[in-house]
Amino acid sequence: MTAIHFSVKDFDEKVIKAKGLVLVDFYADWCGPCKMAGPVIDELAGEYKGKAVVGKVNVDENQELSSKYGVMSIPTVVLFKDGKEVDRMMGFKGKEGYEDLIKKAL
Repeated sequence: MTAIHFSVKDFDEKVIKAKGLVLVDFYADWCGPCKMAGPVIDELAGEYKGKAVVGKVNVDENQELSSKYGVMSIPTVVLFKDGKEVDRMMGFKGKEGYEDLIKKAL
């Protein structure tokens, strides 16, 4: 399963107004660590289906969102619960790092 792609147009509807957990990966196509994180994010989307929504935001195409959420380096993963940021992780810490983030909030 692949992660959902969020944009400026649907971010509020799909992330901020969502009930439950939403993990958002802020990335860019040219970013090496983001390329390593991408398949892991897609894997998590399948594994946590029904427990958390897992998606991505391309920072080059959605600069307003990366600015609004203070994303200064990529990859940065921000975890929202009921529309509010509850945690974040900068850099790629492997699948375990992302899973720990989700499990703490479940």
